[in-house]
Formats: sequence, structure tokens, C-alpha cells
Amino acid sequence: MHMKRVALLLLLGVALLAQASVKDEFKRDIRRSANNYWAYPDQDLPQLTPAPAGYTPFFMNHYGRHGSRWLIGQRLYNFPVEQLEVGERNGKLTKRGKEVLAILRDLRESAAGRDGELSDIGAEQHQGIARRMFENFPEIFAGKAPVRARSTVVIRCILSMQNEVDVLKSLNPDLQISTDASKAEMWYMNYSDPAVKPLRESAYPVFDGFKEKLVNPTKFLARLFTDKKFARDSIKGQDLMIDLFDVVGNMQSHHQWENVDLYDLYSLDEAYNLWRYNNLRWYVFSGETPLTQCRVDFMEANLLRSFIADADYAIDRGGNSASLRFGHESVVLPLVCLMGINGADYQTTDLETLDRYWQSYKIFPMACNVQMVFYRPNGGKGDILVKVLLNEHEATLPVKTDIAPYYRWKDVRDFYMDKLSRQPYIQPIIK
Repeated sequence: MHMKRVALLLLLGVALLAQASVKDEFKRDIRRSANNYWAYPDQDLPQLTPAPAGYTPFFMNHYGRHGSRWLIGQRLYNFPVEQLEVGERNGKLTKRGKEVLAILRDLRESAAGRDGELSDIGAEQHQGIARRMFENFPEIFAGKAPVRARSTVVIRCILSMQNEVDVLKSLNPDLQISTDASKAEMWYMNYSDPAVKPLRESAYPVFDGFKEKLVNPTKFLARLFTDKKFARDSIKGQDLMIDLFDVVGNMQSHHQWENVDLYDLYSLDEAYNLWRYNNLRWYVFSGETPLTQCRVDFMEANLLRSFIADADYAIDRGGNSASLRFGHESVVLPLVCLMGINGADYQTTDLETLDRYWQSYKIFPMACNVQMVFYRPNGGKGDILVKVLLNEHEATLPVKTDIAPYYRWKDVRDFYMDKLSRQPYIQPIIK
């Protein structure tokens, strides 16, 4: 057999295996299909690789998303209720449809006045992350170590920060913790890059067609409405299927609703396709794709420079310290792409097969976080080493190393400084 054909078959086999593994993961835990609404997966976290012989951790660079929250925009709670009430008024709801409507009404009432706020589970997520930070890297948080914590100006992020620093302070009262949340620091904490909007808009036509292909509400509507023709003519089927999927997925954000399961409204294939649609949208919005001139993830260039500057300062200063930042998944995702963590800098224009190679749910669940942990040689002579954790799992970087999961900081710094210096030219977007 020709070698090119063999290579093609091997590539196809890998792609199909990747596709199957995602479906298998959803089959084991359908809540993962909620994508950025997936509650932080803090169960059964892996044992971390011990520090290399003769090395001690001394500094942590961190950016974390706020924890689980209420949905943003009351419309997301109102719309599914309003659509099901159309069926109720016309006597067209199935038994399950009536049950779902009652649940959604209760959920809407609970959500009133809590637009985008941190949930009870969200607070607990950050408490747990802080506790494990302290346990995993006690040398960093020892003595009177300075811990600089910063948040975006959004209350759910400020409260996420507060939950973490409160735990750290309780574990070591001597820590010198400072907190801040200011518009003066949004230029790197949550930068509004003027280049991004037109680039995203230029790619809309590419993924718009996938909505028709991936979101077929026929069977979904039959689970809620007794009359297919009525549902087709009177209900906004695609919108209801998409919006209700977000509501169902986000119910895991609250103790009150975490055990109320509405995923029976979606087959495994439907849930998978809805995730695929969300996944490709996030890729176009945040990924390093030629569809947006491989430019959008550079929106976090200032944040990556902040990581580098804070690391340089910590190395020059000596001692132990931490730099903690709290914000949003819309920052974490492009940051991870820009850094190429776990191959997130994957470049393609083929959205049809994207889900086989790039999966956003593994990057940005609620409370997702990047931790860069720095190690110095005990004798003072030798390379500074760094290890990156994504959601508390040891991660890979697009930098050569013979000591994985550790990297020489000089190599990592040089790689990122070179990448940042080659920020792609933005071609005019022609309307």
C-alpha cells in the first residue's frame, strides 16, 4: 500500500478515535457537554509529578475563571418558559413537557435578580482550588510570602478571588495578601482588543451553516409537545433547543438544582451535536485559526506579557511569592490557545472535523485556571524550571524539553517573546 495512503488511513483512524472518545466521555458524564457551563471537574485529580531532585517551587503565575454562576441575561431563563407556555395555553404539552415547565418556572424565580452572580457551588470550587494550591506547593505559600491577587471588576470574579485568598489566609495567617479590582488593570486582565470584532464577524458565514446541520429540533420537540405540526409552526424549535440546553447544562452550578436532571430531553447524538456547534463557535471566537488570520488569541498578548514580567520580577526578587488573577473564560480560552497549552494552538479551517482535534470543554469549565509553577535550584546554580497546570492537570507546551512535565524557563520565555514579536499583521476586513 502506498505510504501516503497508509498515513491518511492512520490519520483518519486517530480522528475517529478522538471523536469516539469525546462521545464516550459525554456518555459517562453528559454534563461535560455543557462546555463552558460544566462545573469544575475537581474529583479524582491526578497526582502531580514531584519536583526534580534539587529543586524547590518558589513562585506561581495564575489566571483563573470565576466559579459556577447564574446565567447571564434573564432572557435565557424567560425564553424556554415562554415557549413552553405557548404549548400549555394550547393544550399541546406532553406529560414531560408539563414537568419541565414547572421546573423551569421554579428555576426562573430562583434566578430573579441574580444575573451572572457567583453560585454556592462556584464559591466552593475556588475554596477547593486554593486549598489544593497550598497543599501542592506549600513552599510558595510559606512564611510571609507576598500574594498579589487581582480581579476584573465583575462581582463574580471579585468573589471568586475573595474565596481563594480567604482560604489561603486561613491556612497561613502570615501571608502578605493584597487584593485589587480596578478598571486601571483591564488592559491585561480583560482587554477589549479592537481588532477582534471585525475578525470574528468576517468568519460568521463559515459557521452559520453548521446551525442547520447540527441543530435539528424535530425529535427534541416531540418530547415536549404532543402535536408535531403545532410545534413546527408555533415554536422556535432551534432557538428553544439551543437555549434550553444552556439552562439544563448550567443547573449543575447550584446545589438546589444539581440533582435535577433534564438531559433526558436530549439524545446523546443531539447533545454531542449541540456541543459541536458551541465548540466551533468558540474556536472561531478564540482559537488560532486562519479563518481569523490566526490573530484572535493575540488579544491576550498583554496578559501573557504580564505573566512574563511577573515571573522575571519574582526571579530577580528572590524568596517565594504568587501572582493570582481572576477573570473569565473568554480570557482563559484565548490565553491557552496563545500559549499552545496541550496543543490548543491547533490551526485549521476545517470546522467539519474540528471536534476531533480541539475540544473547548477540556479547557474552560467553570473555575478553569492556568497555573505556571516556577522552580529554582536549591544551591542557587542552574536553570529556573517551570511547569504548567491546566485545571490542575500537568500540561504540555509547544517548547522542546527533556524533563517533561518541566521546562527550562529560558526556553519558554524565549519562545513566547518570539511569538509575541511576530504578532500577525491584520489585513483590512472588507464588508
